[in-house]
Amino acid sequence: MEKLYLKTNRIAIRNLQPQDLEDFYAYRSDEEVTRYQGFDVMTKDACAAFIAAQQDKLFGKPGEWVQYGIEDEHINKLVGDCAIKLDGSDPRIAEIGITIAQPHWKKGYAKEALAEIVRFLFEEKSLHRIVEIVDAENTASIALLKSADFRQEGHFIEHIFFKGKWGSEYQYALLRREWEQAVQPLKTYT
Repeated sequence: MEKLYLKTNRIAIRNLQPQDLEDFYAYRSDEEVTRYQGFDVMTKDACAAFIAAQQDKLFGKPGEWVQYGIEDEHINKLVGDCAIKLDGSDPRIAEIGITIAQPHWKKGYAKEALAEIVRFLFEEKSLHRIVEIVDAENTASIALLKSADFRQEGHFIEHIFFKGKWGSEYQYALLRREWEQAVQPLKTYT
């Protein structure tokens, strides 16, 4: 297992740190950001406890989610976070998720983070498959996954009781061989 630090031209994907609290709290307490997420609006104390629990987690333990900060190094600001979980029964499969702060929506951060996570998991870790489960109403995340050549594999209709109502979700996935054969590899972001 290892500490994770990934870098692109603009962002760093790295363990959350106590100094991230203000930025993290700003978007994790935003109802618009949490609308389709598996978590509710968080208090500042809950954010601090979450960061403390995640800051020293190592990548690579099957069955365990690890949350990483997405920092724009040009502005020294946390613009979101992402999570990776290796499958508990087959660590060649990973599930991922990305959250971006509302002021940073539509600026390419999610696509850049997704591209780098996919590159890392397929190129450096030789994983076979990456999965993401997304709320069926989350059109922005669905568009992001499609733009990155993920394909829809399942539609789970009202299978999760979520924030006071039954929700539907899609499962998207990408295989390493599909990524390798893509006409425009995901790692060619700006």
